[in-house]
Amino acid sequence: EVLEKLQYQHPIVSLVLEYRQLTKLNSTYVEGLSKVIAPDGRIHTSFQNTVTATGRLSSTEPNLQNIPVRTELGAELRKMFVAPAGKMLVDADYSQIELRLLAHIAGDEHMIAAFRSGEDIHTVTASQVFGVAPEQVTHEMRRRAKAVNFGIVYGISPFSLSQDLGVTVAEAKAYMDAYFHRFPGVKAYMDQVVERARADGYVETPMHRRRALPEIKSSNHNMRSFGERVALNMPIQGAAADIIKLAMVRVHRHLKEAALEARLIMQVHDELIVECPEAEADRVKAILVREMEGAWPLSVPLIAEAHSGKSWYEAK
Repeated sequence: EVLEKLQYQHPIVSLVLEYRQLTKLNSTYVEGLSKVIAPDGRIHTSFQNTVTATGRLSSTEPNLQNIPVRTELGAELRKMFVAPAGKMLVDADYSQIELRLLAHIAGDEHMIAAFRSGEDIHTVTASQVFGVAPEQVTHEMRRRAKAVNFGIVYGISPFSLSQDLGVTVAEAKAYMDAYFHRFPGVKAYMDQVVERARADGYVETPMHRRRALPEIKSSNHNMRSFGERVALNMPIQGAAADIIKLAMVRVHRHLKEAALEARLIMQVHDELIVECPEAEADRVKAILVREMEGAWPLSVPLIAEAHSGKSWYEAK
């Protein structure tokens, strides 16, 4: 983080950052994954169902859920994962599932209306926060609105948001205040869920899976703040974890009932990957989308998108 702030002060800083990125990608993924290729030519991970506090599956030895996707160079690593001859990978993932769950759980009518209309939620948020028509929203406005949207889900503070956006704390606070003014249902939900967590000592997902929260009653300010952030995020991230698990069961069952060769081989939080013969790809795409979108009833559409390719990179 310090180097990133200094990178325009001397050419060597950006070179050091680039070197670090390349050595990390090489040692962790290129060399690291090459060492764990099994005799069958595959890499086999182990999924843990009870490790994360939010209920997400975790992947170990090796962790295949942390293959980079955000940077262009990191995403290239997905070209290493290829389907066998005559087969394809079909990759389906949920679109903005945590924001859709926030709208559903909070019951905010403005956010629900935006998702039901099929509008881009970040553009709608930018138009509301900056007080301009949707068609006047600039790329930068949308970027800031996106940071606010995802920050709210994780209980972000004005200080953390200011760091993410490179603006002053006062500006970040103004963005958050404008957001809560436009989406009052979200603000009411956030206040309510923290209060209930203090009273009950736990939070739970809509499917009633609980996480104990002793930190929320701590006399230590930092511990208490952590407990409040968890109270805000766990019901949403936990619900997303519950839904993808339900979707996995539905997809597996349907592929079996349809007597297809296709099989579910990987889960990366809100993304499912199926390996299938090339001739089954279109049918598998349709099954993935239908079963994922129908996994749990929400007050807003649950949207899944599926793509196929010879490699994980192409399918993504």
